[in-house]
Amino acid sequence: MAEIKEGPLKGLKVLELGSLIAGPFAGRLLADFGAEVIKVEPPEKGDPIRKWRMLHEDTSLWWYVQSRNKKSVSLDLRSTDGQEIIKGLVKEVDIIIENFKPGTLEKWNIGYEDLKELNPGLIMIRVSGYGQDGPYRNKPGFGSIGEAMGGIRYLTGYPDRPPTRVGISLGDSVSALYAVIGALMAVYHRNNTGEGQYVDVALYEAVYSLMESAIPEYDQYGVIRERTGSTLPGITPSNTYMCKDGKYIVIGANGDGIFKRLMDAIGREDMRDQPQYATNFDRAQHADYLDKVIGGWTIQHELEDALKILDEHHIPAGSIYNVEDMFKDPHFNAREMICEMDVEGLGKLKVPGIVPKMSKTPGRINWAGPKLGEHTEEVLKKLEIAKQPMNSK
Repeated sequence: MAEIKEGPLKGLKVLELGSLIAGPFAGRLLADFGAEVIKVEPPEKGDPIRKWRMLHEDTSLWWYVQSRNKKSVSLDLRSTDGQEIIKGLVKEVDIIIENFKPGTLEKWNIGYEDLKELNPGLIMIRVSGYGQDGPYRNKPGFGSIGEAMGGIRYLTGYPDRPPTRVGISLGDSVSALYAVIGALMAVYHRNNTGEGQYVDVALYEAVYSLMESAIPEYDQYGVIRERTGSTLPGITPSNTYMCKDGKYIVIGANGDGIFKRLMDAIGREDMRDQPQYATNFDRAQHADYLDKVIGGWTIQHELEDALKILDEHHIPAGSIYNVEDMFKDPHFNAREMICEMDVEGLGKLKVPGIVPKMSKTPGRINWAGPKLGEHTEEVLKKLEIAKQPMNSK
């Protein structure tokens, strides 16, 4: 029988009804810190992510990470029996996570209004493409569409090329973070008042929230922020530069004091105290020239040598890592950001570590993503026990 070990969320019970990325990633984060997360999957096929990307035998490696520390229960939510089981389980849980199209749970008679009658303190996390109301409510939505509509795709890439994407499911992941934040705020509120609520997370809004000053800049000056490649206009110097060995280095020296140290590091003491470079605002007016000066220095040094010099001068700088670089990096390993977990039939599998680090109540990996329906009997047996009246003596 699966055991939930210590963690700051131990005792918190979560019912995960969603599939694929956003909802289940939120469930994973809660499970990493000790919540009991019961993942409900459709019979036979389960969550589609079981078959996404690279497989070991017939199961995705991603599955073992995304559903670690969770219990898998196989239920058909479209059936009356499945809906009745959910109604039984909801009396015992604190949080439900769902990322179906708005109205789907209501169609199955297990929407928020239905379930809060059974558990007034229930918190429901609802992740969808466009939110639970508004004119786009019923449109199908994926993280990729949220990234496009939320603004980040428009800003990603170079100005002379079409918009591109980040190489991960960023929209889903940011939405999952908001889902967890909302869930924990709702738990805090419930603990003070006894009231449950639902938390409405829209994929496009999660991405849109990252847009920094784009809204007031357009409102006041009609400025539409555009793609700028590896630079951020108005933040100078902060860019990617090529080194002598063809490798790239990222340097962030937009702080006033850091800029002075950078000029010392690259042998341009003549520029460190010039008034036209005194502040970030001043330097932004000369960004192209400063990038040319800095790039002229990096191209004379191999990456490791450039990093050593910049480290000696306390300049924020780093190389651009691929996953092999992460495996080899001593800091990743010292911080336990590459962990191992046991997978039946596979052995040891290296997986991402847990974020954030907590000094008193750290998260932990207890087991890998389970087999489909592995905990159905365990969970439903507990439900039957809960239904039985106490024996009188």
